[in-house]
Amino acid sequence: MKNYVAIDIGGTAIKYGLTDAQGNFTAKKNRPTLAREEGGAGIVRKVVEIVRQYQAEMPIAGVAIDTAGIVNPVTGEIVFAGETSFPGYSGTPLGKLVREACGVPCVVENDVNAAALGEYWQGAAKGASSAFMMTVGTGIGGCFILEGKAWHGAGFSAGEAGFMRLHGEQRIFEEAASTRAMLVEAAASHNVSPAELTGEQVFAWALAGDADAVLAIEHMVDNLAEGIANIYCLLNPEVFVLGGGVMAQQDYLRPRLEQRLEALVVPAMRTSTRLEFARLGNDAGMVGALYSLLTSTTI
Repeated sequence: MKNYVAIDIGGTAIKYGLTDAQGNFTAKKNRPTLAREEGGAGIVRKVVEIVRQYQAEMPIAGVAIDTAGIVNPVTGEIVFAGETSFPGYSGTPLGKLVREACGVPCVVENDVNAAALGEYWQGAAKGASSAFMMTVGTGIGGCFILEGKAWHGAGFSAGEAGFMRLHGEQRIFEEAASTRAMLVEAAASHNVSPAELTGEQVFAWALAGDADAVLAIEHMVDNLAEGIANIYCLLNPEVFVLGGGVMAQQDYLRPRLEQRLEALVVPAMRTSTRLEFARLGNDAGMVGALYSLLTSTTI
């Protein structure tokens, strides 16, 4: 059995684990990213340390990485990452550096793209010929999958749904439809800071009958449905997958989103697309990065 190292690089933590070729993890750990303090060079150093630690114990067949930022999946270079959160990370040839330091194949993929590939391979979009995944959190990301391949776009930034514009809105999509947008509205109506709130708290208030919390969620759902409707009409995917922590509230959100979509999208464009909620949780990115490694023709 071959062993692979899968690594998820986020702004707060680097999650990583040992997995087989089917995406079954035998070990999972995490460590702080410290991106602001140590920059891109620190991230590279940590990734190499993680891989070498596993290599000291057993043969490793390859390394699969998903990361925040715009990524060139062919070369494994970080094309762009915000300097505020990831100073010195843009331009880092991460895949090349890991391959040279560890002597094994390595692929690097954007975190949302990887999550979409994971859901396509092992999750909510398994078996679909086409799928679009939208992740809803502090921001909103997206990825279109066609015949098992992520559509990256000419500059590797395809699927960035959060930057779309909604009708009548001065804000971009993620400023109106993200979890953060809901938290900001709920916080204002309850005279607290958004930093003091979680999505779980807002939904708990709503389920208890708090009208202000219900309204904050309704506004998020309205805006989210408008963005989803645009993608339904543009791409007509077989499956539309919603991911992100707030989507754990599937029982509350699904009927409301489906009701809005019925009103926004004509049946000919809507009934062929099924709405699903992500199933792989925090492992989706690592599973998708592994899928990318196993199907890569460029390493």
